[in-house]
Amino acid sequence: MRRYMVTYAWQLLKKELGLYQFATDIIVMIRVCKMFRQGLRRFQEYQIIESAHWKHPIFSFWDKKMQSRVTFDTMDFIAEEGHFPPKAIQIMRKKPSWRTEDEIQAVCNILQVLDSYRNYAEPLQLLLAKVMRFERFGRRRVIIKKGQKGNSFYFIYLGTVAITNDEDGSSAFLDPHPKLLQKGSCFGETDILHASLRRSTIVCMEETEFLVVDREDFFANKLDQEVQKDAQYRFEFFRKMDLFASWSDEKLWQLVNMSKIERFSYGQLISKDFGESSFIMFISKGSCEVLRLLDLGASPSYHRWVWQHLELIDDRPLKTHLREYSPMERFKEFQIKSYPLQDFSSLKLLHLKKAWGLQGTSFSRKIGTSGDTLPKMLGPKIQSRPVQSIKCAMINTKLGELPKEAAVGAYMKVHTVEQGEILGLHQAFLPEGECDIRPLILMSLGNELIRIRKEIFYELIDNDDEMIKKLLKLNIAFPSDEDMCQKFLQENSWNIFRKDLLRLLVEPRQSPPFPPIRPKKKEIYNPKSVVLDLCSINKMTKPRYPIFMAPQKYLPPLRIVQAIKAPRYKIQELLPQYKSAGVLI
Repeated sequence: MRRYMVTYAWQLLKKELGLYQFATDIIVMIRVCKMFRQGLRRFQEYQIIESAHWKHPIFSFWDKKMQSRVTFDTMDFIAEEGHFPPKAIQIMRKKPSWRTEDEIQAVCNILQVLDSYRNYAEPLQLLLAKVMRFERFGRRRVIIKKGQKGNSFYFIYLGTVAITNDEDGSSAFLDPHPKLLQKGSCFGETDILHASLRRSTIVCMEETEFLVVDREDFFANKLDQEVQKDAQYRFEFFRKMDLFASWSDEKLWQLVNMSKIERFSYGQLISKDFGESSFIMFISKGSCEVLRLLDLGASPSYHRWVWQHLELIDDRPLKTHLREYSPMERFKEFQIKSYPLQDFSSLKLLHLKKAWGLQGTSFSRKIGTSGDTLPKMLGPKIQSRPVQSIKCAMINTKLGELPKEAAVGAYMKVHTVEQGEILGLHQAFLPEGECDIRPLILMSLGNELIRIRKEIFYELIDNDDEMIKKLLKLNIAFPSDEDMCQKFLQENSWNIFRKDLLRLLVEPRQSPPFPPIRPKKKEIYNPKSVVLDLCSINKMTKPRYPIFMAPQKYLPPLRIVQAIKAPRYKIQELLPQYKSAGVLI
């Protein structure tokens, strides 16, 4: 009876309210949307794979050592620019235990483009390549939510994510300057080790590709043991430093858990401006250089040096350049200098007024005069620079006019940071007026460093007066831009003189009468690209070599040079005893 009543009620609902048909339509729509979403994802992967298959052939070569032909299918690891290769995606879809050693090594080689992955030791790199899986998420997708337990950590292979303090990550799209992480970065490692709660939210700013390591695979494959070895290495390094001699082991381990090792090869850029960096860096191995991009056009020494050399551009003899006056000229100059310095401009204007009055002209019009043609005093008239015959584009600077081509910059070494030194704290406790706010570049000479965020380090040293006294002694005074510019000009003058002297004293190598014609190699770098030639500043010809430009903050890019070739005296005139070439001292 009860079953009959339920059936009767259900039929009544179907007829009168139509709820059955309505529920069926909803279920069908959900299934269609799910199928469409899965198909769209596969279509994106199909596009990536197909474009690779269309363009790249199979490559093979003969291996002499193995006495066999080696074939490499480039299509296996080629995708659209920037995307993770499809072959590697197929490998990562396998379970970690099913992946072969060759597949793990292949994935490890692909991941070398990621800086954060390359910083790990080689055994840990192989273990990470074994357990990683691939994920792709769209814009506004929340990857990590603040307050949740950490179960995975991520490497960014493509795209950009933002760090926020809200739960849904919406503030990242409203903030004009959000905290961003881009390709090569990783996040979430500390939370997965200690099973702590997430301290911030991570949201995708665009379509982003991740390589994910889950907590279960992390501990199942004993990655925690390799990570613990790195932590022990950092602990021993900090314990040997005098700076942390008074710290307990417990407090030092807090510093170790918040720090991270990074490795840089020779010539690799570490930081564009380590003064504005949010990290403190401890050099654990190797060394690095602090560089400064100098704007030579802003230096008074450079202005004087350029105009002194441009006076020699007409190639006059040496005596003329040295301005050896005749006895009569020297006597006139002596008379003028010995007379009291007075303003004679009014007398000259009165004389001109009388002369124009005789001609029937008026003195009401403006006189187009300059400092050289009508000076107020005789002193500047005598010492004024002669008119130059240089025809080129000029720019106005704070120090006066300068040829446009001569407005260049140069990188100068400021300081060398050795093993055991610290960067990022040299001005932390100075007053604002005494801080050096110039942007300083940090370049690696092959080194390993340990990074830690400044706010975390300041929390650890809070109320530690002994530590603050030690940090105050770390202040480094870097030379001024004017001193570095003078040093650059001195080195440049010495290098030019040395080359001229060697060219004079060493007999040039005789070339064969009919040298073979060799095709020129197409190269990006040309020695002339980093040399400013002031000798050809009058010429209208355009250079046929590339010119390197360096970005400046809030300023247009600046051409970079390593040397300046300027008009100069012939070395035979400076050293008359060596007039014949090819005579070695």
